[in-house]
Amino acid sequence: MLTLFHAPKSRSASIVWLLEELGVPYETKVVNIRRADGSGGRNPTNPHPHGKVPCLEHDGQPVFEIAAITLYLTDLFPDAKLAPRVGDPKRGEYLSWLAYRPGVLEPAMMMRRLSVTHVQGAMGWAEAGEVEEVLNSALSRRKYLLGDEFSAADISVGGTINFLMSFKLMNETPVLRDYAARITARPAFKRMTERDGA
Repeated sequence: MLTLFHAPKSRSASIVWLLEELGVPYETKVVNIRRADGSGGRNPTNPHPHGKVPCLEHDGQPVFEIAAITLYLTDLFPDAKLAPRVGDPKRGEYLSWLAYRPGVLEPAMMMRRLSVTHVQGAMGWAEAGEVEEVLNSALSRRKYLLGDEFSAADISVGGTINFLMSFKLMNETPVLRDYAARITARPAFKRMTERDGA
């Protein structure tokens, strides 16, 4: 059994979207989390070590953090074809994009939002404008991050792009706008937003 510890309108929505794309049975346990506005609090039933979401339990075993859960689920359900399998030439790029969201994209945009100066060479991620250049360049040549086929990388990175642009936290360009429209037109995305009341 798959159980997702989830808070509506949070990062865990991307895992709801992924589960809907996979079309597998799962249950959600809605938990309280600490919110940026100071509301909320840690839920003692949430197995995530920091009380964050998402956290997935599979037969009682926890998997936490978006990149890990995405990789775990796409490997668990390879027939859904949402990720290149081990040995596929696109596997390395897929793994790179999964790591890019938490390791580069989110820190860069958070620094911009908080007006923190980026120190080249001292930080493990790029400056926000450079991140936008990389994403625009990659998506100007492709329909999706890995090419012509939608993958779970588009849920993770693309969902973040869509969120950041909708809150004016990332510069909207025709390339990124068209990409976001393409991925959010998917039925599984719509099911996720209906579940979250977004």
